[in-house]
Amino acid sequence: MRYALGVEYDGSDFHGWQRLAPHGEAGVATVQATLEEALSTVAAHPVQVVCAGRTDAGVHAECQVVHFDSEAVRTPRSWSLGTTTRLPPSVCVRWCQPVAADFNARFSARARRYRYRILNRAVRPALGRQQLSWERLPLDADAMHRAAQALLGEHDFNAFRTVHCQAPHAVRDLQRLSISREGEQVVVEVQANAFLHHMVRNLVGSLLLVGRGEKPEDWMAELLAGRDRTLAGPTAPADGLVFLGPLYPAACGLPAELNL
Repeated sequence: MRYALGVEYDGSDFHGWQRLAPHGEAGVATVQATLEEALSTVAAHPVQVVCAGRTDAGVHAECQVVHFDSEAVRTPRSWSLGTTTRLPPSVCVRWCQPVAADFNARFSARARRYRYRILNRAVRPALGRQQLSWERLPLDADAMHRAAQALLGEHDFNAFRTVHCQAPHAVRDLQRLSISREGEQVVVEVQANAFLHHMVRNLVGSLLLVGRGEKPEDWMAELLAGRDRTLAGPTAPADGLVFLGPLYPAACGLPAELNL
């Protein structure tokens, strides 16, 4: 039987999503290794998972979707609650759903969504600091939003990926990129068919220069056309980034919040 899980986690204490040691061997703490260990205990056999989108060290997830296979007879409730009781407080399984044998958490997804929150005030945060980036200089969120609209559509995003990115090409379809102010916070919401390594954080890092007035609004379009990472802004910190989750065709039978 193949199952899909919705996993929520605080990435602060993890070295990213991807397991860094061979399955079953001890290594640095990653979300994948931690989840697989808990699932394997519930299943009473080794379990390996495939996720919708790997997250970097310090990045959080509201609803990471994974799939795994098991012959163990367990109810969805037993999978979700039994696994959660064996996870640290920073990780939980929100739901479990049986899925078709050809469902793939990564390849069945049609889009991914992220949110980046920036506390924009003179004093650093104390409360909620694990899910907030901080910028002390005033930001013009409207200017950031206008500049970002030049990036929408299918483009080569070489200017916004890390040199360590292993993707075979940098063409992505950026479907939504909005920036708005909510009191002291500037909120960036982005959706694309897929993302490059550090793409969201690199986009935010460049948009911050526009928000501070250090670069004009049309600079983002110039960066996109130039395809040169060395000309773009710095990579924004991981703290403020949350993977909201992937989107799938309704036929996959997952919770409505994940329907495209």
